[in-house]
Amino acid sequence: MNAVRLLLLFLIAGLVSQATAQTLDNSGNGMLKGTYYFRQVVYTSNDAASVYGNISFDGNGNYSISGSICDFNNGCTSTAAAFTHTGTYVIGASGMGYITSPVVSGDLVYGLVSKGIFIGSSTEDTQNNDFFVAAPVGSTPATNSTFQGTYWISYTDPNVPVDALFQANADGQGNLGTINASGFYEAAAGSASSLSQTLTGVHYAFSNGAASVTFGGNGQTLLPTGALLYISPDGNFVFGGTYNGQDFFVGVRAASGTPNFNGLYYQAGIDSDLSQFDTYYGSFSALSGGVLLGHERVSQFGDYTFFDTYLLNSDGTYDDPALSQHYIFGAGGAIRIGFGQAYSTSGTPCSTPSSTCFPPILGINVAFQAPSFSGSGVYLNPTGVLNTASFSPFTARLSPGEFISLFGSGLASGVASASTLPLPITLGGVQVMINGRAAPLNYVSPTQINAVVPYLTESVAQIQVISNHQSSSTVTELVGLTSPGVFTYSPANGTGYAAALHSNFSVVSTSSPAQPGETIQVYVNGLGAVTPTVTDGAPGSGTSPYNTTTNTITTDIDGTAASVSFSGLAPGFAGVYQLNIAIPTGIGAGDHYLDIQGPDGFTSEAGITIGSGTAAAAAQPEATVQGRNRPRRAAPVSKHSRRIPDSLLHGRSS
Repeated sequence: MNAVRLLLLFLIAGLVSQATAQTLDNSGNGMLKGTYYFRQVVYTSNDAASVYGNISFDGNGNYSISGSICDFNNGCTSTAAAFTHTGTYVIGASGMGYITSPVVSGDLVYGLVSKGIFIGSSTEDTQNNDFFVAAPVGSTPATNSTFQGTYWISYTDPNVPVDALFQANADGQGNLGTINASGFYEAAAGSASSLSQTLTGVHYAFSNGAASVTFGGNGQTLLPTGALLYISPDGNFVFGGTYNGQDFFVGVRAASGTPNFNGLYYQAGIDSDLSQFDTYYGSFSALSGGVLLGHERVSQFGDYTFFDTYLLNSDGTYDDPALSQHYIFGAGGAIRIGFGQAYSTSGTPCSTPSSTCFPPILGINVAFQAPSFSGSGVYLNPTGVLNTASFSPFTARLSPGEFISLFGSGLASGVASASTLPLPITLGGVQVMINGRAAPLNYVSPTQINAVVPYLTESVAQIQVISNHQSSSTVTELVGLTSPGVFTYSPANGTGYAAALHSNFSVVSTSSPAQPGETIQVYVNGLGAVTPTVTDGAPGSGTSPYNTTTNTITTDIDGTAASVSFSGLAPGFAGVYQLNIAIPTGIGAGDHYLDIQGPDGFTSEAGITIGSGTAAAAAQPEATVQGRNRPRRAAPVSKHSRRIPDSLLHGRSS
C-alpha cells in the first residue's frame, strides 16, 4: 500500500481551571440567509417521511418553513400535506453546524455549508436516519432555460431499496429527451441485482423556481413516475425527489476536461449495504498522488476515518471499490456526486453481483469543495484542527487526551519543541486554551501547534491560541469518548505504516514484518480517559498500576479480529497510547489495514505488513478489493509492555 504519513510526537499536560458550559460557534450563521429550497428524508425502523419546499433563514439562527410533508405511516400515498414549521440553526466559522430537525422533535441535523448549500444528517439520533439538502432559490427564480446542458444524476430510494445513475440532457425548453438509467436493487434480503431502464419523452416544467419532472417510470424498476427538482442559482447542482415518497436524487452539470480535484471537501450521503442502512456527513481531503483522507460521522455508529486512493478515469470520473462508489464531478471539480456501484474482485465496475462481483452499497453521496479560509494576526484556521496521528479531517470529533495539530498563521514567533516532562502549558511564548484550560504543548511554529486535549474537556471544545499576548479567534469542535488514530512512520500526511514494535522492541516494518501469532505493540492516539487518572502533560506510569483506558478498544486486520491484551497510556511517554495486539493466525502475507475501534470511533488508515510465518503459510492473500464495513468489534484482554523507539520521538511539522 502507499506509505505516506507522519512522525510521532508526544504530549499530555495541563493544569486546571473549571470551565463553564460550552456552546458551538455561531459566527457563520450568516452563511445561511434568505430563501432556500430544501428536501429532507427521514427513515426509522417503522416509518419514513419526506419534507420539502421553502425554508427561509434569517442569518441570525432562526428559520421558517412553508412546504409539504409526506409521512408514510400517515396515509401519504398520492398527495403530500401542507407543512409549516419554525426552528433554529447554528453555523460556525468553518461552515459546520446544525439545523433543528423540522420532522423529529429535539433532533439536530448536523452538516456543513459550502457554495451556499447546506448538506447534512441527524447522526446523533439513535432511532432515525436522515438526509438534508438546502440550496438558495436565487435572486431570480429558475425557469426552464436555467436547466440547460448535460447533467449526471444519482438517485436512491431506500424503501425499495434501489439506486440508479443516469444522464439527462436538458434543452432549456422543458425537454430531457431519452434517459437511459442503470443501477441496482435489492431483489431479496441480502442480495442485489442489476437493472437498466430506458425512458423516452421525459420533460420538465419550472414554476416558482422549482421544476416538475415527468419521468414516466413506475418507481419499482429504477426511476419514479415524476419528481420535484430544485436547482442551484448557478445551475451547476440539482437535487430533489418524488412528491409522495422518501427517495432522493442529487446531480451535477457535467464538467468538461479533467476536474481540479484537490483540497478539503464537505460531504454527506445515504448508504445501504443490504444488511445495514445509514446516513452520514463529514469531510475528506484529496491530497497529491491520488491519496484521500476521509471522515464520515455515521448515524447510530459514530466517527469513521479512513485512508483511500483515487485515480481519475479518462472521462474525469473515478471508481472507489473500497467504498462501493462511482464518482462524477461538476463545476470544474468543485462538486462531486456518488452512486453505489458493484465492483469485481479486481476493482473494476461489474453489473451482476456474484462470487467475483461484490454487491454494491446502494445509495448516493454529494460533496462540495470547502471554502478557503485565511486571516491576519494570530489566526487559527476553523478547519485546521486535526488528529495528529491520523490527520483525519476537522469534522471528526476530538476526545479527552487526544493529541491534536492546530494549523493557521502567526501562531508563534518561531519554532520550539518541548524537552521536559510533564509537557509545558507555555512554549515559545504560546498557550493553547481549551474551554479555559491550558493545554499541554509539544511543538509550536508560526503555522502549526501540537497540543493535547485536557482530560476534563466537555462535549464542546472551544479552542483559542494565545501567542505573545495576542489571541486568535475561537474555534469550536465537538468532543466524543474516543477518536482513534494510529501513529505512523514516514511523511506527515496521515497515511503509511503503523508505528509498531516487536516484542524485542525492534521496529515492525516491510523488511521485518509482524508474524501471525505474534503480539506487537502499536502506538496510537485518541483512546480517551484512563484509570488511574493522570495529570495533563504527565507520562504514563512505568510500573503497576498502569494507566489503562476506561473505554473498550478493539482491533482488526482487514476485518479479522485481533485480540488486545493491553490498552492504555504508553509507559514513560506523555500523550501516547499503546495497544498490545495479537496478530491473528490465517492472515495472508503482505500489506493490510490495521483498524482500531472505540465505542464511538473507528479508524481504517494505517497499514501493517504481515509475514509468511508458519501459521500463515497456507492462508490465501487478501482479495484486491475489500469492503470497508464500519462496525467491527473484538473481545479485549489486558496486559502491559513498555517503550517507544527513540527514532519516533521527534516533533513534527506539516
